[in-house]
Amino acid sequence: MDSLIYLFAATVALLALLATIAIWSPRRTRIRATALAATVLLVPLGYIQLTELLSRPKPMSFEWFNRDTERATILGVSFEEGSAIFLWLRLDDSPRPRFYSLPWRQDLAERLEEVVDDAVTRGSTAVITTPFSPKSLEELGNLNIEIIPPPVPPTKMPSFEKPQVLDPRRQGI
Repeated sequence: MDSLIYLFAATVALLALLATIAIWSPRRTRIRATALAATVLLVPLGYIQLTELLSRPKPMSFEWFNRDTERATILGVSFEEGSAIFLWLRLDDSPRPRFYSLPWRQDLAERLEEVVDDAVTRGSTAVITTPFSPKSLEELGNLNIEIIPPPVPPTKMPSFEKPQVLDPRRQGI
């Protein structure tokens, strides 16, 4: 969402350039007015298109900017049998989750479901290492999924102090 305004500003700048060329071209006035009207109508259409894309899952093969991500935490998995696998992932460098889709593969869907169920029962986290590597799906035919156990809290030393009890008849503990 943060980069959406920059994409929209670049779109508007390019459309303004197109409108300027259309206005100053040596054509008839009717053609120039039509080109200008088309350019003006493209501005809200471009904005609607960019905001509509925010709620759609992105195919994992279309991830270009975060391709070098080492780890992604699986937040959720949804299956549309015979069509697609949908993943909610939190990349290791971003606090916001992202929505991705994979083409349907029965063995991958079963493995994802098994790993996520296992992680939930153990209270662990399911993590994909190198999620956007082209080798993981094309050559290996699978994702590198592992379960990370929760961190063990440090042990506390028992307190040997006498517990403090409230005495209602006195002014203190």
